[in-house]
Amino acid sequence: MTGGSLAVIGLGPGPADWLTPEASRLLGEATDLIGYEPYLARVADRPGLMRHASDNRVELDRARHALALAASGRHVAVVSGGDPGVFAMAAAVFEAIEAGAPDWRGLDIRVAPGVSAMQAAAARLGAPLGHDFCVMSLSDNLKPWAIIEKRLRAVANGDFVLALYNPASKARPTQLADAFALLRDLKNSDTPVAFARAVGRPDERIVITTLEQADASLADMSTLVLIGSSETRLVSRPDGSAWLLTPRHYGVPR
Repeated sequence: MTGGSLAVIGLGPGPADWLTPEASRLLGEATDLIGYEPYLARVADRPGLMRHASDNRVELDRARHALALAASGRHVAVVSGGDPGVFAMAAAVFEAIEAGAPDWRGLDIRVAPGVSAMQAAAARLGAPLGHDFCVMSLSDNLKPWAIIEKRLRAVANGDFVLALYNPASKARPTQLADAFALLRDLKNSDTPVAFARAVGRPDERIVITTLEQADASLADMSTLVLIGSSETRLVSRPDGSAWLLTPRHYGVPR
């Protein structure tokens, strides 16, 4: 390899089986690894690999650091959990390029997709994303809560399945409860709701309930919350558990 490069890599939700061959290859080629410390810890150490850990709320600083290293000739891997293009580092890298040094636009840059938390949760649950769906971050750190409320109403009025990222944190303890309260005025009370926490990791937890009974305290930043459409239903299993199904057709009598 000649010159510097930058790869934005999705590590997937956690299990090594869900890391793509492309991501593994690019990690093996990197001289420098940049990311939030818990994600860096998921990448095996090896001789010559430099690690640059940073806090979770400095994405643009992290991206600028990575670009500067790549411009100096290093082969940099910026890592994210899940898919780097879904509420993760790919956007930060390209925002930094857009506003940064002109020579950054000529760098060898690639984005390696990963299994998203939404895909991992859907696989565990059965087929909840079989029809049209929307994906939202419930965090109001980078957008006003009024916009989140507007989009929640639009999702409910459009009868989409909804996948919610970043549903709760210590700094945002009430937003998910507020979102449930808003949606209860717009959707049927028996709408299926799933809490999929740490999917693929040892502390994985799946809870399926209804919109009426959904308890916001079950969610944290490791949780993907999935809220069904009017078509989403349970498919029962002999052991008393159930899969979630949103059929590919819409409005067809069961």
